[in-house]
Amino acid sequence: MRPPPVDFNTPCGMMTMRQLIRQAMDVLYWISAIIASLSLVLISAVIPWGVYTRYVLNHAAGWPEPAAVLLAIVLTFFGAAACYRADVHMRVLVFQRMMPPRLGYASEILSELVVGALCAFMTWWGFQLCATTWHQHIDEFPWLAVGITYLPIPLGAAITVCFVAERLLLGPAKDVIPDRFAGRE
Repeated sequence: MRPPPVDFNTPCGMMTMRQLIRQAMDVLYWISAIIASLSLVLISAVIPWGVYTRYVLNHAAGWPEPAAVLLAIVLTFFGAAACYRADVHMRVLVFQRMMPPRLGYASEILSELVVGALCAFMTWWGFQLCATTWHQHIDEFPWLAVGITYLPIPLGAAITVCFVAERLLLGPAKDVIPDRFAGRE
């Protein structure tokens, strides 16, 4: 991802607010994508280790499965935020495309507002959940507080709220994922 071009029509060649917001959202997107990717890689390493210790060493390790579950939570919430911004999340557009243009646009705005409200709810109550369970510990990982394991929920939701605000204020982010088929006929 290259930085946005500087608008030289602004004083001293400074970036416009739009460019600054886009650049901040690009950073959040890449942080989310990298965290989700690392989680997937770690899951791919942890599960085979559990299989190896169980079937080859005949002495199953107790930590690979709970570690994989915790990593799956990280993958889910940070990956969902990244997919939302890149506009590659699952959705059904059949009815929206059947509507007249103005009504379709209104339903698109409404769906963005619903996603934003749901993610704001998850952020608020997710942090409440983290605070409530902060002093509880997981049996397999006694050094790890349960509240820490729930942090991906409110953090991923808060990042998604930022992406919803970006989409509502500035429109969808273009070129987050380059179109591989652009220019082909």
